[in-house]
Amino acid sequence: QVQLVESGGGLVQAGGSLRLSCVASGSIFSINAMGWYRQAPGKQRGLVATITSRRSTNYADSVKGRFTISRDNAKNTVYLHMNSLKPEDTAVYYCYGRVNLNDWWGQGTQVTVSS
Repeated sequence: QVQLVESGGGLVQAGGSLRLSCVASGSIFSINAMGWYRQAPGKQRGLVATITSRRSTNYADSVKGRFTISRDNAKNTVYLHMNSLKPEDTAVYYCYGRVNLNDWWGQGTQVTVSS
């Protein structure tokens, strides 16, 4: 069994910063892509950013230049550094991992940006 556990969400004012972390644990043989998705109330879950095992990255247009994804392969951890946060970034952020050739999701962490 594999678990993804997020941390780092919270309440921040517009223009502020947060860092999300996600650790993969369990019986892990391989981790390919990892990433972050988010879901705002009344909306579908959508891509925020992904990073491959070779650290190739992909970002949603709405976060380019403000968010940075990174990973520490030795720690099975992926990070999301969020700067210049906007109220429209408010959502539940979910960690994603392609682990052992299967897709795994974290339980989600709430990010709320006040105006």
